[in-house]
Amino acid sequence: MAASSKKVIYAALIGNGLIAITKFIASVFTGSSAMMSEGIHSLVDTGNQVLLLLGLKKAKKPADKDYPFGHGKEIYFWSFIVAIMIFAVGAGISIYEGIHNLMDPHPVQNPLINYIVLGLAMIFEGFAWYFAWKEFDKVSGDRGYFETVRKEKNPTFFVVLFEDSAAILGLLVAFIGIALGQWTGLYIFDGIASIIIGIILGVTAAWLAYETKGLLIGESADPKIINSIAGMASNHAAISNVNEVLTLHMGPNYILVNLSVNFKDSLEVASIEQDISKLTDQIKEKHPLVKRVFIEAEE
Repeated sequence: MAASSKKVIYAALIGNGLIAITKFIASVFTGSSAMMSEGIHSLVDTGNQVLLLLGLKKAKKPADKDYPFGHGKEIYFWSFIVAIMIFAVGAGISIYEGIHNLMDPHPVQNPLINYIVLGLAMIFEGFAWYFAWKEFDKVSGDRGYFETVRKEKNPTFFVVLFEDSAAILGLLVAFIGIALGQWTGLYIFDGIASIIIGIILGVTAAWLAYETKGLLIGESADPKIINSIAGMASNHAAISNVNEVLTLHMGPNYILVNLSVNFKDSLEVASIEQDISKLTDQIKEKHPLVKRVFIEAEE
């Protein structure tokens, strides 16, 4: 899963980097506010890919005395930072550029350059989006797409897909804004397009922040895994009752499990220790994402 998410990020990084350079060059030659906003959009997306790669790298750091459960949540933190970056930088500057253009509208020079750049950008973004969609579709499996976004514990898959989707929508808005300005002679359409691009980025950022917040705070494992663990414990010969099964994702590939159970009164301490060890091994064998299991004996 980590390798697949890295491929998606690298594909988006290369594509967005090249597109950003092209858009900025086009904005200088044409003076288009919408094109400048699109350049900022692609530049922010490029920076976001770097942050996601940084998060994946830091998440691999081994556990130590200060972080006994590892650094898996690093990817959640940096995914949240990506959402803030999209909102603060991408949306903020795009809306500012649009308002500035509305206050002082001016004609777009050499609009053909913009059309060529936007057309090429749509092709590049389309390939990046398709690649991200394929990986996201593999992860979703039998789940619906909205359910996958809510329950997927590796945010890199849907973060990149959201970014690419917003990028394609932004390109369409920029294209329409420039075309309307040229067709009608009303140059405010360029500024309006820039503001709409900023709003698209703001909505995308808000959605990403909402989805990554739960992961950052600490979400439980998939209900199927929880029910499976509860069933294994209930069927264990030494356990008379399962009181509670608590789980926590410490990262995309790290689940912490805490079991509260009642052991049969007739058991000796040595036997209980063996049963705990046996049940722990069974849980980890069936669910490889479970790295630590704590079993609490209650009366």
